[in-house]
Amino acid sequence: MASGVKPRVKVPKKAAVGEAITIKTLISHKMESGQRKDKSGNIIPRSIINRFTCDFNGENVIDVTLEPAISTNPYLEFQATVPSEGEFKFTWYDDDGSVYDAAKKIAIG
Repeated sequence: MASGVKPRVKVPKKAAVGEAITIKTLISHKMESGQRKDKSGNIIPRSIINRFTCDFNGENVIDVTLEPAISTNPYLEFQATVPSEGEFKFTWYDDDGSVYDAAKKIAIG
């Protein structure tokens, strides 16, 4: 597991049924390419966020494959339509097998 990884998500607290909302996500992650060496000359293992998913009440909203050229601290912004009150679950997958997640609830109002 990479150190200092912190997922952050911004979701409106309320929305109307059927409203398209903007969701913003950012994960603090160094994104190690596997091509650099440490001070001792050992290769630093690759550690890249390679997939991001967002589900709403257990139903997939977005599933993105991220390629090795993705930047450090990847930021993703997308729109989702809110069918009802519920919870968004966000998941980031790392090459090293680590999984990072966050969740945000949204109310109908």
